[in-house]
Amino acid sequence: MTLRPDLAIIAGRVARGARVLDVGCGDGALMAALRDERGVDARGLEIDAGNVAAAVARGLSVVQGDADVDLAAYPSASFDYAILSQTLQTARAPDLVLDQLLRIGRQAFVSFPNFAHWRVRASLLWGGRMPVTRLLPERWYDTPNIHHLTIDDFRAHLRERSVTVEGAWFLAQGRRRMSPGANILAEHAVFLLRRSLSKDGTDLDQGG
Repeated sequence: MTLRPDLAIIAGRVARGARVLDVGCGDGALMAALRDERGVDARGLEIDAGNVAAAVARGLSVVQGDADVDLAAYPSASFDYAILSQTLQTARAPDLVLDQLLRIGRQAFVSFPNFAHWRVRASLLWGGRMPVTRLLPERWYDTPNIHHLTIDDFRAHLRERSVTVEGAWFLAQGRRRMSPGANILAEHAVFLLRRSLSKDGTDLDQGG
């Protein structure tokens, strides 16, 4: 099974036998790879009924739901990893979705398109119109992306919320790029995160 490049990065770094929640799991391609290749106990949450049906047809445990409202029902630290791939920018309240992800998972993978990529900048600078590219093919009125973020935006948000970055990977044309200059040269980003803890082990974001 050939995975999308950002999903392949995630799949190669999930520990064998882990418990995983894939939020916005699509048709379950990542979940199936994790189950078949790494013996993972994978569960999924997906808003699109057609994708839910496709994932269930693969023999996967997927329920229909909305990340903006349904993540609150999951117990804290109930999964080793919570995954949000190419979904953060489509959420109505992405900051709250990220908080929930870090509450549910001991670690969290987040991937998203980088709206500061040079092709996007050039489209706005020279064409004066919202960009339509190979990786962002929708027009301004039919795009599911409602919160346009950049790699530097995301890094700043993590610092503000005292979230620890365990790893970061950047992609351009499906190939890895180095971190320097990623905010302008990378089309996609993948982050592995965990909630920062104080010296006594309490959650810094919970006022401990």
